[in-house]
Amino acid sequence: MRFGRWLGRLALALLLAACGEAGDPLDRMAAEHEGDRGDATGAARLAADASGVETEEVEYGRIEGTALRGYLARPEGGARGAPGILVIHEWWGVNDNIRAMTRQLAAEGLVALAVDLYEGRSTDSAVEARLLAGGAMEREERVEENLRLAHAYLSARRRAPRVGVIGWCFGGGWSLRTALLMPEGIDAAVMYYGRPELDPQRLGPLRAPLLGVFAGRDRAIPIQQVRGFERVLEDLGKEATIRVYAEADHAFANPSGNRYEEAAAQDAWAATVAFLGEHLLAE
Repeated sequence: MRFGRWLGRLALALLLAACGEAGDPLDRMAAEHEGDRGDATGAARLAADASGVETEEVEYGRIEGTALRGYLARPEGGARGAPGILVIHEWWGVNDNIRAMTRQLAAEGLVALAVDLYEGRSTDSAVEARLLAGGAMEREERVEENLRLAHAYLSARRRAPRVGVIGWCFGGGWSLRTALLMPEGIDAAVMYYGRPELDPQRLGPLRAPLLGVFAGRDRAIPIQQVRGFERVLEDLGKEATIRVYAEADHAFANPSGNRYEEAAAQDAWAATVAFLGEHLLAE
């Protein structure tokens, strides 16, 4: 029985090596976004739904003298001490769509901080987005410090008793990595079509409940990779839910992109709200 299980894992590993990991992940993402733009033309509808929310630009930390500025949204009139959530942008950077999603999270009762891993830069060009994402990946220690400072801002400055993390695309991968980076400090993690982790040793520290949202037609994050991720999480006994929208494509939840799938996006958002409600907002 154990030999059969081991053989199945070996076959999966070989399949992932052949199909799921070929080429640079950012190159695969660039191929998915070919012809796409990051201008947030559809975000206004989301913003209109987020009534009763206060917003401001805040400085949440400094790295080597450089100020880190983020977009903070919180329930109107809300006192300090509400649960918080780190919001990690797609590879476009902090744009109007991410700000709208941050307001949506605040409308659910969370103090939401959109972090800026590009430190002031954003773009609507897929070519430039590839460069920005690649640059961030080349300075991972700085990105990790950015996220630690953002977490400290919510937990210490805003007195959040619990802190979650959510991200999409480039930010989806960093959402998972944030939960691994600060296993004692993250209480819930949501990753939308971000790069999974298949190494059991790297996933070992995960303590936060995880919601993973993926697309069946995503070439940047192949379904074989997603199923491998799901299986490793199961083997490790992690509290994780993986949702795959079989007919959707990468970035299907972004209303400003040309791959937006309204039904799938709404269903995924309802699942996200329920998940965050259970793990961050429930007393």
